[in-house]
Amino acid sequence: MAAYGFYAAHLRFIAAKTDASEPEVAAMVAELSRIADAVEVGADITVPSDKLRVTARGLAGVSGFLQEQILPEVVAAGNAAGESQVRWVIDTSMRLMTKLTTRAEMGGSDARLTLSLPAPPLID
Repeated sequence: MAAYGFYAAHLRFIAAKTDASEPEVAAMVAELSRIADAVEVGADITVPSDKLRVTARGLAGVSGFLQEQILPEVVAAGNAAGESQVRWVIDTSMRLMTKLTTRAEMGGSDARLTLSLPAPPLID
């Protein structure tokens, strides 16, 4: 598994748990799955300009779900490695969301936005 396989697994887990019956939610789930595919092979994510907002909303949802539902359980279990990964996923997803939202709000560019992931957490 690639260095970012844990991130892809988190994205896929949340995408699978999300009710995608609404078209906008289905678009967010599709973007999370596309990002998961990308991070399994490298540290860069490319987002088309017409997908900036929907991708940002999807990543914000990932962060919110993990922070509210998963992180408390991982902390309560005393799982230091799991906590490190979950916190990394939350922080990274929020940073990416901010960059995507900023680019979308600035407008004026039809170019794809390429974002690099930070180094994965060190797990003992």
